[in-house]
Amino acid sequence: MSTIEIVVKGSTATADTGDLVRSAKSDLTHFGALYDRHVQSIYRYIYSRVGSQAQAEDITSQTFLAAMEALPSYREQGHFRAWLFTIARRKVIDHYRQRKPESPVDVREVQANTSDPLQKVIRKEAFAQLHAMIAELTEFECELIRLRYVAELPFAEIGRLVGKSEGAAKKALYRLLDRLQTEGTE
Repeated sequence: MSTIEIVVKGSTATADTGDLVRSAKSDLTHFGALYDRHVQSIYRYIYSRVGSQAQAEDITSQTFLAAMEALPSYREQGHFRAWLFTIARRKVIDHYRQRKPESPVDVREVQANTSDPLQKVIRKEAFAQLHAMIAELTEFECELIRLRYVAELPFAEIGRLVGKSEGAAKKALYRLLDRLQTEGTE
């Protein structure tokens, strides 16, 4: 039994992405394995950008449909996930051309598992401070945070997506985190 046959039957752990891409390029029925492998990270990324489950689901669908349609022209260079995130970013941009975002990064208050009123007040103030700090970030800075912590992409892929080297993307994110830490303790 070949690796691709195993993938189609549901085990995506045994095939690498390159094999899946080659298989899907020759037979689009194999695209489902690529979808299964990447849908969660794409959805989380898009949801972090739009903040609405329905919109995130719609844009995620649009992303995979566009990827499936463009797959025959995809030049396999081992960066399929970066290519997929590029499509997702463009779909989100298209979405915002129709509507302005309310907040650059969605920060939602997590309910404390405590009945201590003081802890609830402290948590609420911390979230308010974080929200204010995020509101001051540039779109590029927000994108770095989303790609690293929401989409969980490695720095090499982040660099390709934002047009910088891996080292420059890493340095930019760590400088941003240091700045946020410094501002948060003032």
